[in-house]
Amino acid sequence: MRCMISLKEGIMTVDVASKSPALVSLFNDPNQVITLDANFLIPPDRQMSSVKGIPFSLFQTCWLKPIFDLFPNLAIHEAVRDELVSRDIKTFIQNKVNAMPSEIIIHKDSELTAVEYMLRDSIEDRIYPYTRYDPQIDNRDDRGEVKTLAYIAVKGLIYFAAHDYNAIQLVEKAESWSTGLDTVQAIKMYEIIFFLYVRNPSIRKSLRMLYKYQYYLTAKEKSMNPEWGLFVESMKSLYQDCLSEL
Repeated sequence: MRCMISLKEGIMTVDVASKSPALVSLFNDPNQVITLDANFLIPPDRQMSSVKGIPFSLFQTCWLKPIFDLFPNLAIHEAVRDELVSRDIKTFIQNKVNAMPSEIIIHKDSELTAVEYMLRDSIEDRIYPYTRYDPQIDNRDDRGEVKTLAYIAVKGLIYFAAHDYNAIQLVEKAESWSTGLDTVQAIKMYEIIFFLYVRNPSIRKSLRMLYKYQYYLTAKEKSMNPEWGLFVESMKSLYQDCLSEL
C-alpha cells in the first residue's frame, strides 16, 4: 500500500483563532519531553532565488540556543540525528549529547522492549503509506519522521514539534487516517516562536525575521497568514490566561 494521499507540500498556515492544548501545557510546564523533527534543527532555506536561506549562526542565536535554554527535555530520534548532514548542526547536537549531564535526549529503537517493537512496527505500517518512506528498502525520505512518530506513540510521549506540512497532517488526521497517533500532539514552529517572544524579549527582532521567513514570505502566505504585529497581538489575546500566570 503506497501513497494514499498527495504528498505535495501544503501551505504552512498560522491559526490565531483556536488555542493549542500543547502550547497551553508547555506554558504551564516547559519541562516536559518535546521530540523534535529534523526541520526544527536545520536552518531553513526555502530555495527562492530572491531570498537567501537563514545562516546557521543566526539560526543558532535566535532559535536553537533559546529553545534549548527554555525547554530542558528536548529529544530527537536517532534516525533524525542520522539525517543531519551539515557539520554545524551535527556538531551542535553532538555537543549537547556530550554535555555533562546530556542536554538532549536521543530516542533509540534499541531501548524498545519486544512488545514495544511489535507495536512500533504496527504503527509504522499505518504511517508510511502517507509518506515517501518505504520500510522495504529503508530509504532516507521521511524516514526520520516515521521512526520518530512511531517511537513516541509507543512510548506514550505526547509532543512532536515539526515545521513540515505532511508530518503535522499525520498527527492532526490521526483518527481519519488511522495512523495510530491519536495520543500525539503536534507543536508548530509559530507556537514556539510566540513562546520565545514571551519568555525571551531580547530576541524579538530575530523572531520577527524567522516568522516572516517561515510564514509570511510568498503572496499566498500573505493572503492566508497574519503579519507579525497582528500575529503577536492575536496570540497574546488567545493565550492571555497563560501569560497572566507567568
